Parts: sequence; C-alpha cells; structure tokens
Amino acid sequence: MHLVYADDKGNVFDHPDLYGVARSGDRLVELLDEELIPLPAGATLVGLPHTRAVGMDPATGEMKLLPQGHQAVGALLPQGFTRFYVPGYTKTDKTQIFPLFGYTAVVWKDNGFYVAGCRSDDPEPWNPENCDRNVLEGEVDRLLKAYPDNRLYKHLSHCALGYECLTSSNTFLQRWEGAVPVSFACNAGCFGCISEQPEDSGFVAPQTRLQFKPTVDEVVEIMLEHLRAPESIISFGQGCEGEPSTQAKTIIEAIRRVREQTSLGYININTNAGLSDHMRAIVDAGLDLMRVSTISALDDHYNAYYRPRGYTLANVEKSLRYAADKGVYTSINYLVFPGVTDREEEIEAMIGFAKRTGLKLIQMRNLNIDPDAYLDLIPKAQGEIYGMKTLLEIFREELPDVVIGSYTHVPPSRRNRAVQI
Repeated sequence: MHLVYADDKGNVFDHPDLYGVARSGDRLVELLDEELIPLPAGATLVGLPHTRAVGMDPATGEMKLLPQGHQAVGALLPQGFTRFYVPGYTKTDKTQIFPLFGYTAVVWKDNGFYVAGCRSDDPEPWNPENCDRNVLEGEVDRLLKAYPDNRLYKHLSHCALGYECLTSSNTFLQRWEGAVPVSFACNAGCFGCISEQPEDSGFVAPQTRLQFKPTVDEVVEIMLEHLRAPESIISFGQGCEGEPSTQAKTIIEAIRRVREQTSLGYININTNAGLSDHMRAIVDAGLDLMRVSTISALDDHYNAYYRPRGYTLANVEKSLRYAADKGVYTSINYLVFPGVTDREEEIEAMIGFAKRTGLKLIQMRNLNIDPDAYLDLIPKAQGEIYGMKTLLEIFREELPDVVIGSYTHVPPSRRNRAVQI
C-alpha cells in the first residue's frame, strides 16, 4: 500500500519505498488492509494544495515528509461510500484553506488505487458516470422551452450543466431524487456552507446561492413534472439555497396544490429543522420524507459548526419527533469526519438522539471541509476515538431498526403505494 503523491503539474505517482499513511483527526495513522477498498467508479483524485505528502518507512515505522513539490493526494468519493480516514499531509502554508471537498486517504496497492473507506449504500443511482451529458443537455433544452417563464428551471439548468449537480440533473432527467430550491435566506451560518461564505472566511463557496424568491406556480410546475412515477422524489433544500423552511408559506401551498392533482411520488425536505413551528406546518401539509442536516448530537459541537440563529439543537430534535409521530419517514444528513464522529462521546450522544427521535435512516455524508480549520473550530476529544469502521459496527448493533445509508430512499414499506388520482 504505497504512498500516492502528485507533482506541481498534477501528475500522480506512487512512491517506490514509502507506504501511505492517513489522518484521524490530527493524528497520523497506519492504514490496514481491511480498511481499504478499490477506488470506486465515479471517484476522482485531487491534489491537496499547499501541502507536502507524508509516508511511512515500512521497515522502521518512521513517518517521513516528502520534499517540497511532492503534494499530498486525496480521493473524492461518490455518494454511497463512507471514508475512514483523511489523507496524510502537512501544510506548507497554514494560512491557506483547502477547497470545500471531502478528502479521503488513497494508496497504490496491487496495481491499482485503493481508498480508506467502505460502501455504505448502493452507489449506482448517484454514480456521475450514469449521467449522460448529451441526454441531459437535450432534456434541459426541452424543459426550458416548455416552461420559458420558469426562473427555477433556468437556475437549475446552470446547476446541472455548470456545476454538474446530480440532483439538479435528475430534475431534468425526471428520475430518482430531483431538486426544487425555494430559499435565498438561512437561519444558520454554517462554517462550511457551500453556497454562501463571508468575505473574510477564507473559504470559497463552490456554488452560487439562489438569488430570488420563486413563486408557488414555478415550484408547482417543477414538482408536477418530476412526480410522474411512484418512486420519484422531489426535494426542497439544495446546496444552492439557504434553509427551505424559511419559505414555509410557499412550500405549504405548493404541496397542497400538487397533492390535489397527483398522489404519485414522494415530497422530501432537506432542512436544519430549527424552525419547529414552520416544520410542523410543512409536515401537516403532506410531507412524506424529511432529512435533517446535523454534524453532532452535542450542543457545543453543533453550535460551533452551524452557528444557529434563533434556534437550538433541542428545536431540531423536537421537529424530528413531531415528523416521526405523524408518519413522515425521517433521516439525518450526518456530516461525518474521521477522528471526530467516531469519538466516544459523539457516538453515545448520537445513539441517544436517534432513539429519542425515532429515526429511520442515518445518511453518512463525508464532510466537505478543511481538516485543520474544522479541528480548530470544534471541542477537543473527551474520550476514546474508536475509528469509523468501528463506529459503523456500533451503530448497526445499537440501532438495529435504523438503516445506515448514504442518501434519501423511498421508504421500503411505502413503495408503489401511489396511484394517479
């Protein structure tokens, strides 16, 4: 399992002598064979800017820093895979912050690239290679012509073709989970927000946030187009918007109008769930699925990352419990990070949170963040660090009725439940 590094021109090499190492939190660790899988289809290799790669001498166990110009390399995994470790590296300029991606440790082994992680869901629906660019461009053109005055379709066309967002692409391809963004505002100031960052944050937001308030008509048109099949999902709350529940009035009216015309498919919201009153009203309007974003079930960690405005983690828990009691299929978008999520205190808190809220699904989502900036932000570890592989084993043992996955699913008990009204 040899070290993988890149030169200044982006050429990737495997080191003839040194083994690859990884990071768990701020600790360098040796990689084990049982923690590695072949580089998945749809994954990409990237250089970590302003770094030098670190490897291990297999004879002595000594960690060795490669010379200047030998950059650390990480893999960006597609949905369906959970990383176990971050690449081993040291920064050459600690003032520089990595772009907002989820970097995974990668090595060269048995004449191929391997990554530190595991498959946690079926990756095929979200494999970028399954999105035919020519077909997508044709469907974008068709729907833009069919709805020339719908600003949301124009916005989503940029997300699909420019950012290559798969959820937006699904909206035009009319399959699986599609996007219907509604909000330009947010009640949180997330440290790693991918759509809006303060000028002095050091981060560059990789996406542009929605700049207008859609009309109910625009929202309904997209929803009705997408909800043409029993297992289709249309989702409020995208990476290109703020918190969707801040536009609860629009969402509630859109759901009611759509359900007056069809019972096909599923209506989902991706939310921070902090606005409990708004969330109750959205649930009562006819919501089917709710995915709540969280990074921790501990207040100090949650508050450090999300920087909530006018709500607390207790509000989030309250919203989830209400939705579950009303029959909504609830899940969390769990932003996970090796050396943090697998801390003893984090695991115990999340198990309690899942049991209290009646969660049905935990979506393990690799946190897109600069590791050093994140570790400087959050509380220090209080207990043992078990490792991500062990974390998954503990969840499956302690939460036998909770599905461990990677993305939103159609509830198994409700598949094929809908017929056209």
